Amino acid sequence: MWRERVPDVPLELAGVAAADAADLVRDGHADAVLLRLPTDRTGLHAIPLYTETTVVVVEKEHLLTVADELSVDDLADDVVLHPHDDTLTWEQLPGQPAIARPDTTAGAIELVSAGVGVLVVPQSLARLHHRKSLTYRPLTGTERFPVPQSQVALSWPEDETSDLMEEFIGIVRGRTVNSTRGRGPTPKQPKPAAEQSTSPGGKQRIRTGKPGKPGKSGKPGKRGSGGRGGKPRRR
Repeated sequence: MWRERVPDVPLELAGVAAADAADLVRDGHADAVLLRLPTDRTGLHAIPLYTETTVVVVEKEHLLTVADELSVDDLADDVVLHPHDDTLTWEQLPGQPAIARPDTTAGAIELVSAGVGVLVVPQSLARLHHRKSLTYRPLTGTERFPVPQSQVALSWPEDETSDLMEEFIGIVRGRTVNSTRGRGPTPKQPKPAAEQSTSPGGKQRIRTGKPGKPGKSGKPGKRGSGGRGGKPRRR
């Protein structure tokens, strides 16, 4: 949509670690960023966009895959990995703790693939680190073990108020091209002198403003007592 509305300005996308996202914008290395809340918003605007579903990544042959949705109680006997770059804020992690915490989510995914344990992440990260041998299931919490969710927001510097930034914000938030913010819609083209209209019979005719032909008068109608040629109409 950006290419359609702003074809003269290229849009470059770059993947970054969740922990580095906010600083990337503050340091001027990116104009805007999609980051996860909560985060330090000093010097930044942030518009919440959506909240992700939390899922459990498991091996395809794991017993847990028999269910379409899992509860934290279902993980009681499984080792639940907890990487240091976890984007979820847990009050208490369900399941059995691992001997050591993996450094990254990518490293934790490799351990799950090796059959070491299971991993709880936002759904987009499960898709990002997809493996043919792995799958995932939505996870629900209980009163004892509530499941945290990750909220995604669009963030940009507080002092950035350009038309281009407003256009980008509008696209991300789903504004139509006719929105009053940003560059605005393409100017309307002037209408041609001749206007087309459609007659009741479905045929188009052109109105040019020329005077029409005078109507014919004095002819008897097809219906009525006089009829055509003065003959009475049979009933």
